[in-house]
Amino acid sequence: MLIAKAHAQAVEMSGDIPASAAIPDAPSATEAFLWNMGLVAVLVLMFYVLLIRPQQKRIREHAEMLQGLKKGDKVVTAGGLVGKISKIKDGEDEVEVDLGNSMTVTVVRSMLQGHESVLMNSKPANDSKKDDKKDFTKDKK
Repeated sequence: MLIAKAHAQAVEMSGDIPASAAIPDAPSATEAFLWNMGLVAVLVLMFYVLLIRPQQKRIREHAEMLQGLKKGDKVVTAGGLVGKISKIKDGEDEVEVDLGNSMTVTVVRSMLQGHESVLMNSKPANDSKKDDKKDFTKDKK
């Protein structure tokens, strides 16, 4: 079914298979079309499962986080600023964030990336134990 006639004839002439063996027919146009559409369907399914569905989940979680914000929550902006919400009103797009030292900024609500639960559970990527680090300055002599 998947072996072309030309390949089958080449194998037949080389003597690997007996001459009396039947040469398989090439797949029909309908069969080839169905195989191709099946592969396209598998690719579309993989894209949905691996890319689209997780992105929709992140968007839904972000929207829920934005709806649950209240005054006094510690937040992180898209620019990396960390502060506490000092003024927030339902239905408004802008939120006032206190960064400390009496410095406040106005932030568009959708640019808030996380709140205190995200801050408490995350740690920097380069955290490692002191014993794990090698001192490469000693080897440079």
